[in-house]
Amino acid sequence: MTTFKTVLLAFVAIAILAMAPFTTSEKEHNHHQDIVELASDTEALSTLVAAIDAAGLVETLQGDGPFTVFAPTNEAFDALPDGTLETLLQPENRDMLIEILTYHVVPGKVMSGDLSDGMTAETVQGSELSISVTNYGVRVDDASVTQADVEATNGVVHVIDAVILPPEDTGSSY
Repeated sequence: MTTFKTVLLAFVAIAILAMAPFTTSEKEHNHHQDIVELASDTEALSTLVAAIDAAGLVETLQGDGPFTVFAPTNEAFDALPDGTLETLLQPENRDMLIEILTYHVVPGKVMSGDLSDGMTAETVQGSELSISVTNYGVRVDDASVTQADVEATNGVVHVIDAVILPPEDTGSSY
């Protein structure tokens, strides 16, 4: 029983830390920010913001939307194989970066309550994401949602712990 309590306490602590970038007052403030502004004001998403800028998607993600963005954290980008992010940020790889980033975006505003186990969602990139919902949380492809339903003026952000990649049959190699 002690092990169970320790694991439960650790889980609760991780959940609280995952929500730390979005305190209640910041959540209220987010209602006056678009997706890019929200991400720019969140230190844990600074790598995503740099990638959005390098891909030329800032204006798009500041548009009317609505958009649902599955936003990888800086740690998610750090977990990519060495040199991957640097390679993707190079101007000659812009198309590949756009393909990967738009795979993280679903048209429309999809809140966590709209998700169900086994569902798929078509991305702006054109491929489908797989959603699984369990007692342990929500997974999008191979990433776990660590913070859900962060609302912006033009959609919603769900923070995830991994960079997800479109299926390889789209013609690109990552």
